[in-house]
Amino acid sequence: MDVRSLYVEPERADREIEWPALECVDVFRIFRSGPVETVALRGFDLRVERQEFVAVLGPSGCGKSTMLALAAGLDQPSAGEVRAFGRSLSRLDEQALAAYRARDVAIVFQSDNLWPSLSAEENVAAGLRLAGWSKGAGSVARSALAAFGLAERGSHRVGELSGGEQQRVAVAAAAAREAPLVLADEPTGELDETNERTVIDALERLRHDYGSTVLVVTHSERVAAAADRVVEVLDGKVLP
Repeated sequence: MDVRSLYVEPERADREIEWPALECVDVFRIFRSGPVETVALRGFDLRVERQEFVAVLGPSGCGKSTMLALAAGLDQPSAGEVRAFGRSLSRLDEQALAAYRARDVAIVFQSDNLWPSLSAEENVAAGLRLAGWSKGAGSVARSALAAFGLAERGSHRVGELSGGEQQRVAVAAAAAREAPLVLADEPTGELDETNERTVIDALERLRHDYGSTVLVVTHSERVAAAADRVVEVLDGKVLP
Protein backbone atom coordinates (compact mmCIF):
# COMPACT_ATOMS: atom_id res chain seq x y z
CA MET A 1 0.00 0.00 0.00
CA ASP A 2 1.35 3.44 -0.93
CA VAL A 3 0.54 5.65 2.05
CA ARG A 4 2.16 8.77 0.63
CA SER A 5 -1.12 9.98 -0.86
CA LEU A 6 -2.64 9.89 2.62
CA TYR A 7 0.19 11.13 4.78
CA VAL A 8 2.48 13.41 2.76
CA GLU A 9 1.60 17.08 2.51
CA PRO A 10 0.55 17.87 -1.09
CA GLU A 11 3.25 20.48 -1.63
CA ARG A 12 5.93 17.95 -0.61
CA ALA A 13 4.51 14.97 -2.44
CA ASP A 14 7.27 13.84 -4.76
CA ARG A 15 7.18 10.36 -6.21
CA GLU A 16 10.97 10.29 -6.32
CA ILE A 17 11.23 10.72 -2.56
CA GLU A 18 10.94 7.68 -0.32
CA TRP A 19 10.11 9.04 3.11
CA PRO A 20 11.22 6.93 6.10
CA ALA A 21 8.53 4.81 7.70
CA LEU A 22 8.93 6.61 11.02
CA GLU A 23 10.79 9.64 12.32
CA CYS A 24 10.88 10.99 15.87
CA VAL A 25 12.56 14.40 15.87
CA ASP A 26 13.61 15.93 19.22
CA VAL A 27 10.50 14.51 20.88
CA PHE A 28 9.55 15.32 24.44
CA ARG A 29 6.63 13.77 26.29
CA ILE A 30 5.82 15.22 29.68
CA PHE A 31 3.05 13.91 31.90
CA ARG A 32 1.61 16.18 34.56
CA SER A 33 -0.48 15.27 37.58
CA GLY A 34 -1.10 18.36 39.69
CA PRO A 35 2.30 19.78 40.65
CA VAL A 36 4.10 16.55 39.69
CA GLU A 37 5.81 16.47 36.31
CA THR A 38 7.21 13.28 34.75
CA VAL A 39 9.40 13.49 31.67
CA ALA A 40 9.02 10.21 29.76
CA LEU A 41 10.87 11.31 26.61
CA ARG A 42 13.49 14.04 26.48
CA GLY A 43 14.85 14.92 23.06
CA PHE A 44 14.09 11.49 21.61
CA ASP A 45 15.39 11.04 18.05
CA LEU A 46 14.78 7.96 15.90
CA ARG A 47 14.60 7.26 12.18
CA VAL A 48 13.29 3.91 10.90
CA GLU A 49 13.58 3.17 7.20
CA ARG A 50 10.95 1.33 5.17
CA GLN A 51 11.05 -2.46 5.51
CA GLU A 52 13.55 -2.20 8.36
CA PHE A 53 13.29 -4.44 11.45
CA VAL A 54 14.40 -2.41 14.48
CA ALA A 55 14.54 -3.57 18.10
CA VAL A 56 14.39 -0.98 20.88
CA LEU A 57 16.01 -2.01 24.16
CA GLY A 58 16.09 -0.30 27.52
CA PRO A 59 15.11 -0.68 31.18
CA SER A 60 11.51 -0.42 32.32
CA GLY A 61 10.37 3.18 32.56
CA CYS A 62 12.87 4.54 30.02
CA GLY A 63 10.16 5.71 27.60
CA LYS A 64 9.99 2.85 25.10
CA SER A 65 6.24 2.25 25.36
CA THR A 66 5.56 5.99 25.37
CA MET A 67 7.42 6.21 22.06
CA LEU A 68 5.28 3.40 20.59
CA ALA A 69 2.08 5.15 21.67
CA LEU A 70 3.22 8.30 19.86
CA ALA A 71 4.17 6.32 16.75
CA ALA A 72 0.74 4.68 16.77
CA GLY A 73 -1.03 8.03 16.93
CA LEU A 74 -2.51 7.13 20.31
CA ASP A 75 -0.80 10.06 22.02
CA GLN A 76 0.76 13.38 21.03
CA PRO A 77 4.22 14.70 21.92
CA SER A 78 4.60 17.63 24.30
CA ALA A 79 7.25 19.00 21.93
CA GLY A 80 9.03 17.80 18.82
CA GLU A 81 7.55 15.90 15.91
CA VAL A 82 6.59 12.32 15.05
CA ARG A 83 6.29 11.65 11.32
CA ALA A 84 4.95 8.52 9.61
CA PHE A 85 5.84 8.21 5.93
CA GLY A 86 6.67 11.90 5.76
CA ARG A 87 3.59 13.36 7.43
CA SER A 88 3.47 14.79 10.95
CA LEU A 89 0.95 12.86 13.04
CA SER A 90 0.30 15.98 15.10
CA ARG A 91 -1.18 17.66 12.03
CA LEU A 92 -3.74 14.93 11.38
CA ASP A 93 -7.29 15.48 12.59
CA GLU A 94 -9.12 12.76 14.50
CA GLN A 95 -10.63 11.25 11.35
CA ALA A 96 -7.24 11.00 9.63
CA LEU A 97 -5.65 9.56 12.77
CA ALA A 98 -8.39 6.93 12.98
CA ALA A 99 -7.75 6.01 9.33
CA TYR A 100 -4.01 5.80 10.01
CA ARG A 101 -4.55 3.44 12.95
CA ALA A 102 -7.09 1.32 11.08
CA ARG A 103 -5.25 0.91 7.79
CA ASP A 104 -1.59 1.72 8.06
CA VAL A 105 -0.27 0.84 11.48
CA ALA A 106 -0.70 -2.43 13.37
CA ILE A 107 0.05 -2.85 17.07
CA VAL A 108 1.03 -6.14 18.67
CA PHE A 109 0.96 -5.94 22.45
CA GLN A 110 2.48 -8.33 24.98
CA SER A 111 -0.94 -9.94 25.40
CA ASP A 112 -4.67 -9.25 25.02
CA ASN A 113 -4.41 -8.41 21.30
CA LEU A 114 -7.57 -10.34 20.40
CA TRP A 115 -11.30 -10.23 21.10
CA PRO A 116 -11.79 -13.27 23.37
CA SER A 117 -15.36 -13.95 22.22
CA LEU A 118 -14.26 -14.37 18.58
CA SER A 119 -12.41 -17.11 16.78
CA ALA A 120 -8.95 -16.57 15.32
CA GLU A 121 -10.42 -16.13 11.84
CA GLU A 122 -13.10 -13.75 13.10
CA ASN A 123 -10.45 -11.65 14.87
CA VAL A 124 -8.41 -11.23 11.70
CA ALA A 125 -11.52 -10.55 9.59
CA ALA A 126 -12.75 -7.96 12.11
CA GLY A 127 -9.49 -6.04 11.74
CA LEU A 128 -9.93 -6.07 7.97
CA ARG A 129 -13.47 -4.72 8.20
CA LEU A 130 -12.31 -1.92 10.51
CA ALA A 131 -9.74 -1.07 7.84
CA GLY A 132 -12.52 -0.70 5.28
CA TRP A 133 -12.77 -4.13 3.64
CA SER A 134 -16.35 -4.68 2.55
CA LYS A 135 -16.01 -8.06 0.85
CA GLY A 136 -13.77 -11.09 1.11
CA ALA A 137 -12.54 -10.46 4.65
CA GLY A 138 -13.10 -14.07 5.67
CA SER A 139 -11.14 -15.44 2.72
CA VAL A 140 -8.23 -13.06 3.27
CA ALA A 141 -8.23 -13.89 7.00
CA ARG A 142 -8.01 -17.62 6.27
CA SER A 143 -5.15 -17.10 3.84
CA ALA A 144 -3.24 -14.98 6.36
CA LEU A 145 -3.70 -17.53 9.13
CA ALA A 146 -2.51 -20.30 6.82
CA ALA A 147 0.59 -18.28 5.94
CA PHE A 148 1.55 -18.24 9.61
CA GLY A 149 0.89 -21.91 10.26
CA LEU A 150 -2.56 -21.44 11.78
CA ALA A 151 -4.79 -22.93 9.09
CA GLU A 152 -6.18 -25.51 11.50
CA ARG A 153 -6.73 -23.03 14.31
CA GLY A 154 -8.97 -20.52 12.56
CA SER A 155 -12.20 -21.71 14.19
CA HIS A 156 -10.71 -21.80 17.69
CA ARG A 157 -11.52 -19.06 20.14
CA VAL A 158 -8.79 -17.15 21.93
CA GLY A 159 -8.99 -19.25 25.10
CA GLU A 160 -8.28 -22.37 23.05
CA LEU A 161 -5.04 -20.97 21.60
CA SER A 162 -1.60 -21.05 23.20
CA GLY A 163 0.16 -17.78 23.97
CA GLY A 164 2.39 -18.19 20.94
CA GLU A 165 -0.60 -18.92 18.70
CA GLN A 166 -2.41 -15.82 19.97
CA GLN A 167 0.57 -13.64 19.13
CA ARG A 168 0.83 -15.19 15.68
CA VAL A 169 -2.86 -14.44 15.09
CA ALA A 170 -2.11 -10.80 15.92
CA VAL A 171 0.79 -10.84 13.46
CA ALA A 172 -1.41 -12.53 10.83
CA ALA A 173 -3.96 -9.73 11.30
CA ALA A 174 -1.24 -7.17 10.49
CA ALA A 175 -0.23 -9.20 7.42
CA ALA A 176 -3.83 -9.57 6.22
CA ARG A 177 -4.28 -5.83 5.87
CA GLU A 178 -0.69 -5.35 4.67
CA ALA A 179 0.06 -2.81 7.41
CA PRO A 180 3.07 -0.75 6.27
CA LEU A 181 4.15 -0.14 9.88
CA VAL A 182 3.99 -2.77 12.64
CA LEU A 183 4.66 -1.73 16.24
CA ALA A 184 5.21 -4.50 18.76
CA ASP A 185 5.44 -3.94 22.52
CA GLU A 186 7.15 -6.88 24.25
CA PRO A 187 5.37 -9.36 21.93
CA THR A 188 7.29 -12.34 23.35
CA GLY A 189 7.43 -11.20 26.97
CA GLU A 190 5.12 -13.93 28.27
CA LEU A 191 6.30 -16.76 26.02
CA ASP A 192 8.71 -19.64 26.47
CA GLU A 193 11.70 -19.96 24.17
CA THR A 194 9.95 -22.21 21.63
CA ASN A 195 6.93 -19.94 21.25
CA GLU A 196 9.17 -16.89 21.24
CA ARG A 197 11.01 -18.29 18.22
CA THR A 198 7.77 -18.80 16.30
CA VAL A 199 6.72 -15.20 16.95
CA ILE A 200 10.15 -13.87 15.93
CA ASP A 201 9.87 -15.86 12.71
CA ALA A 202 6.41 -14.39 12.12
CA LEU A 203 7.70 -10.83 12.61
CA GLU A 204 10.55 -11.50 10.19
CA ARG A 205 8.04 -12.76 7.64
CA LEU A 206 6.08 -9.51 7.93
CA ARG A 207 9.15 -7.65 6.75
CA HIS A 208 10.37 -10.10 4.09
CA ASP A 209 7.06 -11.31 2.62
CA TYR A 210 4.69 -8.40 3.24
CA GLY A 211 7.05 -5.42 3.04
CA SER A 212 6.19 -4.15 6.51
CA THR A 213 8.44 -2.00 8.66
CA VAL A 214 8.73 -3.64 12.08
CA LEU A 215 9.59 -1.74 15.26
CA VAL A 216 9.78 -3.91 18.38
CA VAL A 217 10.20 -2.83 22.00
CA THR A 218 11.72 -5.76 23.85
CA HIS A 219 13.92 -7.06 26.66
CA SER A 220 14.66 -10.24 24.72
CA GLU A 221 18.17 -10.82 23.41
CA ARG A 222 16.75 -13.29 20.86
CA VAL A 223 14.40 -10.68 19.42
CA ALA A 224 17.25 -8.17 19.31
CA ALA A 225 19.48 -10.68 17.51
CA ALA A 226 16.84 -11.10 14.78
CA ALA A 227 16.60 -7.34 14.10
CA ASP A 228 18.51 -5.40 11.47
CA ARG A 229 19.41 -2.81 14.06
CA VAL A 230 19.22 -2.36 17.83
CA VAL A 231 18.44 1.01 19.40
CA GLU A 232 19.16 1.49 23.10
CA VAL A 233 17.11 3.91 25.16
CA LEU A 234 17.88 5.31 28.60
CA ASP A 235 16.10 8.08 30.53
CA GLY A 236 13.91 8.99 27.57
CA LYS A 237 16.73 9.39 25.04
CA VAL A 238 18.35 7.22 22.39
CA LEU A 239 21.90 6.35 23.38
CA PRO A 240 24.58 7.32 20.84
